[in-house]
Amino acid sequence: MTTSANSAGTAGGPSRRRLLAGAAGAAGAGLAVTAGGRQRARAADLPPLGTYDVVVIGSGAAGMTAALTVARQGLSCVVVEKAPTFGGSAARSGAGIWIPNNEVILAAGVPDTPAKAAAYLAAVVGPDVPADRQRAFLAHGPAMLSFVMAHSPLRFRWMEGYSDYYPELPGGLPGGRSVEPDQLDGTVLGPELERLNPPYLDVPAGMVVFSADYKWLALAAVNARGAAVAAQCLARGTKAALLGQKPLTMGQALAAGLRAGLRSAGVPVWLNTPLTDLHVENGTVTGAVVTRDGAPGLVRARRAVIVGSGGFEHNAAMREHFQRQPIGTDWTVGAKENTGDGIRAGQRLGAALDLMDDAWWGPAIPLPGQPWFCLAERTLPGGLLVNGAGRRFVNEAAPYSDVVHTMYDVHDTDPAIPCWLIVDQNYRNRYLFREIAPALPLPGGWYDSGAAHKAWTLDALATSIGVPPTALRTTVDRFNTLALRGRDTDHHRGDSAYDHYYTDPAVLPNSCLAPLWLPPYHAFRIVPGDLGTKGGLRTDARARVLREDGTAIRGLYAAGNASAAVMGRSYAGAGSTIGPAMTFGYVAGRDAAGVQ
Repeated sequence: MTTSANSAGTAGGPSRRRLLAGAAGAAGAGLAVTAGGRQRARAADLPPLGTYDVVVIGSGAAGMTAALTVARQGLSCVVVEKAPTFGGSAARSGAGIWIPNNEVILAAGVPDTPAKAAAYLAAVVGPDVPADRQRAFLAHGPAMLSFVMAHSPLRFRWMEGYSDYYPELPGGLPGGRSVEPDQLDGTVLGPELERLNPPYLDVPAGMVVFSADYKWLALAAVNARGAAVAAQCLARGTKAALLGQKPLTMGQALAAGLRAGLRSAGVPVWLNTPLTDLHVENGTVTGAVVTRDGAPGLVRARRAVIVGSGGFEHNAAMREHFQRQPIGTDWTVGAKENTGDGIRAGQRLGAALDLMDDAWWGPAIPLPGQPWFCLAERTLPGGLLVNGAGRRFVNEAAPYSDVVHTMYDVHDTDPAIPCWLIVDQNYRNRYLFREIAPALPLPGGWYDSGAAHKAWTLDALATSIGVPPTALRTTVDRFNTLALRGRDTDHHRGDSAYDHYYTDPAVLPNSCLAPLWLPPYHAFRIVPGDLGTKGGLRTDARARVLREDGTAIRGLYAAGNASAAVMGRSYAGAGSTIGPAMTFGYVAGRDAAGVQ
């Protein structure tokens, strides 16, 4: 918790660099408003592309949930999407959804209550997010999930045992509150399925895999339940093939199910249609300037525009301006079209921004082609993280966002970007690594790129990755001693129930900890990856976009990563991105439709 709360800077306040960056940002925003004003003055002369009650920007989880909500209130709606595919980052994701007290987890016997959820969220988020926004999320989240199930083919399943990320806090649940989409037959979309944004990682051929299965698949070579789960995944795939289905799970199921709901509700989704600007008349947002079929045009909105266009993780200039260094656009797994278009359009209208220095962080290995967001790999027993000095500096099994916050917090005085995941051959013989089966060699390209290193001694490995050999040997010796005792008194790995989710129950006395003893030894380069940025337009409990003075910009709403996260600088549990995104899309749709 401490590392999350302090991630914006030092305890004494923002750094001089931050203050200068803020001043530069204010000046830049002024120029952007002027330029935007000139563009809006010409917008009315653009070719008309139609008039709808509500225009939604973006076809991710937030945008499609908003559009579905609007349509089911009897209003007309269109979704405009920059990409040639629909689904955004949600389609690429594992699609965990963190919604306390939803009907799925209550039916499964999860002992949740509104009081527990409120206490937990307040403890996790702290004062960074207004209490009324927290209450709005908790109040509307369960209704949103029930609404989506009522108006789309989506069904959901409890991710049993996936602990809240801070289960020891008041109201925290070690068994977890997260759900994920159940299996969906993609044939419900017909040819539209071809326009679904592809997943971050393909499911193994012939298998149907849920997000919750990966915990066990990583252990399939050494654990009976892991082997049984692998067999279940294969059986599901075989059954679907015999039935002529196109089975979808995780983010693919979520995006396809929402798109099927929109199709049933008669909502068009315009692909290859990027937002250029927001159109304003008499102080009210009344439409969007977009590029459609290669030409600019104006699509008008009688009631509202809802921005669900994602974050700015692929905008190098914005990341350089707002976020701590080093940072880049090649370490994120967010959809490549997420360049902050909606955020910048709102800023030109005077919208306030929050949390722009933060992201949905996670340690990542910069593999050739795309980074690998590490979940199980850094948590499984037999591995540890070391900084540039060859020393441990963090609980490797802590929530992934906290690990990266710590990387940044210590980097200026004790460089930790990159840091290194050190494992031995015993680890490699037991556990899946990314999609590489145990004991199999890693791709040569990993070594050629510098993402992976291998050596027969720790000294040689240290030399290969540029850390002091004596320090690395001392660190591993100390770690091995703690592992054999089963208690990490240095960084408390294993003290939280969450730490044990991606671990090996056969390893005793602590499933998080095992010594490194079998050569060769392996090192993997770790950088600050992310699922997307979490800063954006400041919104209220009704998802309305706010100015610095707290007044709402009439006709403008935002949800998802285009808005500042209701989770503040922390992360309550698996799906703390998508759960609030869908909820505030639902809230925005209802408010735009005049439903309280």
